[in-house]
Amino acid sequence: MDIALSVNGVPIRLTYERWYHITENHDDLVSYFHETLDTVENPDIIVRGNSGSFKATKSSGKKKWLVAVYREVSRNDGFVITAYFLSAKPKGEIIWQQH
Repeated sequence: MDIALSVNGVPIRLTYERWYHITENHDDLVSYFHETLDTVENPDIIVRGNSGSFKATKSSGKKKWLVAVYREVSRNDGFVITAYFLSAKPKGEIIWQQH
């Protein structure tokens, strides 16, 4: 298990079991474990997700965005739900942006 700090300072867990489930469905992410944690910690933008989740998004080159979806359970705990690549910035309400 590794941990990244969200922009709110909340530790976000990414367990190896969760990573296995993520990469089962998104095999293009297999070698992006640390990049996923870095997206939580150093996103370009954060978009509001469903049911209180956040979508941390970081550009990974031309027309390629890495999205790490996570939830902050408390001020001291959170976890990654899933991760995936998009060919465009995710749509939705931007709640945080890198300046």
